[in-house]
Amino acid sequence: MTLPVDYVFLHGGGQGGWVWHETMTALEQQGGLGRTIALDAPGCGSKRGRDTVALGVDDVVTELLADISASGLKQVVLVGHSQAGTILPRLAERQPGLFRRLVYVSCVAPSAGLSIVQQMGSGRRGSNKNEVGWPFDPATVAGNERYSLMFCNDMGAAESSTFLAKLGRDAWPAQTMSASDWRYDHLGSVPSTYVTCLRDGILPLPWQETFATRLQVQRTVAIDAGHQVMNTRPHALAEVLRHEAQG
Repeated sequence: MTLPVDYVFLHGGGQGGWVWHETMTALEQQGGLGRTIALDAPGCGSKRGRDTVALGVDDVVTELLADISASGLKQVVLVGHSQAGTILPRLAERQPGLFRRLVYVSCVAPSAGLSIVQQMGSGRRGSNKNEVGWPFDPATVAGNERYSLMFCNDMGAAESSTFLAKLGRDAWPAQTMSASDWRYDHLGSVPSTYVTCLRDGILPLPWQETFATRLQVQRTVAIDAGHQVMNTRPHALAEVLRHEAQG
């Protein structure tokens, strides 16, 4: 018997809680669902327009924990995407009893001492073995062409156009991109899963596997999708979440 489970979702960079709508709907349709909330980092989604200049990683963590507390949810499955990989470990460190499992969906986990920007690098993929790199030449590709390669490589034209129209209005606090004091040692005892996206246009599979190891996850699950798996394969992701929640 599958018991109802509560889920909390945290989006990645340049996006907001709105990005989880399709997956939350898929979970509801598949049944066995408790309650769900999609968090917004300061400056994103329902929190657009805020002055976030003074906010660092710990400030973001404090605010998100307050949002979860206000919801009344406990023993939740915490699901994060992309940049959220830097925040989930801090949330679990601050309140380890709040989460029954962490699920990282194609998340970045920079080396200690490196910022997200430094871990991603500034060159084309493969130009530096210590950097993720980009699927284009950053010096010559910009705008929607860049975003299309990053986010939409497994989308049709109409879906891609709709998704790209939503970008550009959400921005995490700048300090979250320049922070470098990442801590992972405490994660060995935290139940966790990493969902790899086999066609990811931003994080190649070998790097996803590196980040999964760094995050000390117990299990990895693969989905044949691009970076926006929650939008392009919501039912596949929902099935994974339901299974991992029971583990």
